[in-house]
Amino acid sequence: MSPLLVLIVAVLATTYAGPIVRFAAAPALAIAFWRLALVLPVTGVLALAVPSATPPGTAPRSPLPLMILSGALLALHFWSWIASLRYTSVASSVVLVSLKPVFAWGLAAAWLREHPTRMEAWGIALAVVGASLIGLGDARLSLGALGGDVLALLGAVTGAGYYVIGRRVRQTVGIWRYATGVYVVAAAALALLALARRTPLVGFAGRDWAVFGAMAAGPMLIGHTGMNYALRHFRATTVNVAALGEPVGASVIAWLVPSIHEVPPPAAVLGGILVLLGIGLSVRAGE
Repeated sequence: MSPLLVLIVAVLATTYAGPIVRFAAAPALAIAFWRLALVLPVTGVLALAVPSATPPGTAPRSPLPLMILSGALLALHFWSWIASLRYTSVASSVVLVSLKPVFAWGLAAAWLREHPTRMEAWGIALAVVGASLIGLGDARLSLGALGGDVLALLGAVTGAGYYVIGRRVRQTVGIWRYATGVYVVAAAALALLALARRTPLVGFAGRDWAVFGAMAAGPMLIGHTGMNYALRHFRATTVNVAALGEPVGASVIAWLVPSIHEVPPPAAVLGGILVLLGIGLSVRAGE
């Protein structure tokens, strides 16, 4: 499949994650756990059924330690992001989490020695400025919103680390094997955290289970797995910039859904246009 097409579809699949979380009464840990656990039967079967050939000339070093670290970062990313939605708006939370390209840029440059081209750097800057405009139109000054923003920023840092590690490991590990290993670690970490905090993982209403299933099918199975697929072909910064399409779509959905109805101000509309232009520049330069 075309890596660019997979990346576009993956980003589109993530756009409704933020708005749909608002319909769940379940704790953030439970939402994060089940969006991972429900995809494991699918990725596990595909990991066994689809052969995963190691590219010639690659090092035989075991990828397991990095996959465990990636899974732990993914667990922390999901928990902090979903928890942030309890205290701040969809737009603020998703935009702050989407600062991942900035952190991914630094991590990839320091560890992988991957530096964006000049055009891609302009694309990153343009997209981040646009994302900031979306967030500024929804800023809140209350203490509760500030706590949500801190959680969202934590989600940005951990999400960037997750994608940079994925860029490294995906050069030698097939997509289904990588996704299954990382998702198992992340789900186990969230289950242990839920046990430690005495957070229930069962006994929820039917609407909660519908949200779990929708999060697993779209944002997780298609969204995250598709972006992990693209990491073999695009730099981590490129994939993270493409993911900035999520807050644009999330803001539109949050505006159109009557029970949320967060109307984006003119600055947010301008920001969305800048984000899309920045994504276009960055992805074109990263091909």
